[in-house]
Amino acid sequence: MSSHGVADQLQYEHPPLPKTPITFEAFLAWADEDTHAEWVDGEIVLMSPVSLEHQRLLNFLSRLITAFVEAHQLGEVFLAGVAMRLRTRPSGREPDLLFVSNEHADRLHPTYLDGPADLVIEIVSPDSVERDYVTKLAEYEAAGIPEYWIVDSIREEARFHQLGQDGRYHLGPIDADGFYHSAVLRGFRPRVAWLWERPLPTVAVVTPQTVA
Repeated sequence: MSSHGVADQLQYEHPPLPKTPITFEAFLAWADEDTHAEWVDGEIVLMSPVSLEHQRLLNFLSRLITAFVEAHQLGEVFLAGVAMRLRTRPSGREPDLLFVSNEHADRLHPTYLDGPADLVIEIVSPDSVERDYVTKLAEYEAAGIPEYWIVDSIREEARFHQLGQDGRYHLGPIDADGFYHSAVLRGFRPRVAWLWERPLPTVAVVTPQTVA
């Protein structure tokens, strides 16, 4: 079959967009593993394909964090595609990366996370600037997500938001050597400058430096 024919077949087999508003359960039933979308206020928000730069940065962060999480048996790390159901707005977001601690493992269901993750990372794309910096910042704060990273390779800027006792986000500390100290992953400290190196550092080389 020609590539054009395969594309037509795939397009035909994909379920059409349902009429909205719909429930979160209906959204999960409609979406499949090849669909990158979020559920917000009963509406479906389709997400654009990510760039290779975005994917490389996500892979680097995922491997770095997973190495620390697994070494200390802290929980699980998931990449984009896992819906995180938040009831404060309500919404079903698909962060680029999320960490769920052992303490909150009961929130994990076969196809989604029911409640806030302990740590969420969003990597900024050209079409997600306002969504990541403004909309999701307010949404994740209201939902009580303890730590939210915004990683912006376009501006070479990273913001590490930590939830304070006042229920508001405050920027986390970066020490004199350029290491950020995570509040959720105690003892984990990535160097911010690593995020802007091209090519990205070798994970095996920098991993020993992430332990405070």
